[in-house]
Amino acid sequence: MTIDPSNFNEVVQDYEFGPITSPKSLIDQMSTSGGFTATKLAKARDLLREMIDQSTHSNPDETLNWLSFPACLCATGTRGFFVEAVKRNAFNIISTTCGTLDHDIARSFANYYHGAFELDDIELGKVELMRLGNVVVPNSSYGEVIESVLMPILEDIRNERIKSTGKEGSDVWLGFGSIHLIWEIGKRMKDENSLIYWLAKHKIPAVIPGITDGSVGAQLFMFRQKYRDFHIDTLADQQVLSDLTWDVKTSNALMVGGGISKHHVIWWNQYRGGLDSAVYITTAPEFDGSLSGARLKEAISWGKMRAEAPNVCVEGDASVLLPLIGADLFKGD
Repeated sequence: MTIDPSNFNEVVQDYEFGPITSPKSLIDQMSTSGGFTATKLAKARDLLREMIDQSTHSNPDETLNWLSFPACLCATGTRGFFVEAVKRNAFNIISTTCGTLDHDIARSFANYYHGAFELDDIELGKVELMRLGNVVVPNSSYGEVIESVLMPILEDIRNERIKSTGKEGSDVWLGFGSIHLIWEIGKRMKDENSLIYWLAKHKIPAVIPGITDGSVGAQLFMFRQKYRDFHIDTLADQQVLSDLTWDVKTSNALMVGGGISKHHVIWWNQYRGGLDSAVYITTAPEFDGSLSGARLKEAISWGKMRAEAPNVCVEGDASVLLPLIGADLFKGD
């Protein structure tokens, strides 16, 4: 590829801290002063602003904005980014893991606490405390809470579905996927800080491809011991994704971290020729061949992102980057 020196005409400038009065003014300067990851963050903010404008103003009926993320962030205050995004309808389809439900339900009824990465895990275990990075989760704030909250809700859902469907046995659960489970749980949640609450309120589909991989999944299994015909229809989720994705005019994504949540986004978008734009935030290296480390350009070779699609991969901790972006995108004006 021939390089034309005249293409490099944007001068690197130093930050001027006097004019920095908001996250927006800081990120604005990153595009010219930042360099390295800061420049990428500014580009990510700009792409996300365009995505959100498409879904909320310019082209709401023909735009699909995906948001994928791992559960761990919902054990931190970063859950507030996802809640605000859903509350504002900035994203209209979610892909995440079972632990997101776990942490969201648990934190609606109990507290997690600040700890430290250096805490003694053996000693923590002796006093029934669990460590998630530098967040401390008491046993009493997790499994016990989730079981006490979820089991009565599942009973209520079962009774309601039997009444509404007029069916018996396993037929009661046909078409009832993780998307529908979240809506039903959310209808019964009263906490406006809850992500599940807002997903249900706005009827935003949130698919959990690995629905059994968490405490909520364990409760679903225990519920099945009582009602042997109970099941989650995972193929019903796939039908919802197919209906949404196949013919949509524009499909964009913010993907945080990798794994099954990210892959579900790019997998479904291959059927329409790939994503139209994408922002990816990751801390994973590329050299091990993992999906978490795979940069967005790799998805082009699979047909999961269009070759011409604007995109950026921002290497960094989402618990730092998302609040910065959110403070600009979701400011009160």
